[in-house]
Amino acid sequence: MGDAVTSEWYTNLNKAPWTPPGWVFGATWTLIMICFSAYLSYLFTIRNSKFVIFVYTIAVILNVSWNYIFFNQQLTNLALINITLLTLVIAYFFITFCDDELSKLKYLLLPYIIWLCIATSLNGYVVFNN
Repeated sequence: MGDAVTSEWYTNLNKAPWTPPGWVFGATWTLIMICFSAYLSYLFTIRNSKFVIFVYTIAVILNVSWNYIFFNQQLTNLALINITLLTLVIAYFFITFCDDELSKLKYLLLPYIIWLCIATSLNGYVVFNN
């Protein structure tokens, strides 16, 4: 992202009143990645298939590309589509890979899903109010 968060474009956006302070994003993503990594390490141990790796790859691409699309390219509509797709992919992990061995570990995905819902609402606010 570089300095995109402090850029004139971003600072002048009409942002949602529930937009958290900047430090919350770093703390939240740290927690999310710890939980997601723990979940994935167990998932890959149980189901190390090409399909699981394919779904994971899609999630990584969507996750990384959102910052570029939103902040660097300022394509907020496309970013909203991107983050919605990412939310669906992570929800797919939660719903699909939840057999007996993963039934309790799937809850490690909840911080990610909750945050994606918040981030989607923030992105949507920018789309509809700017």
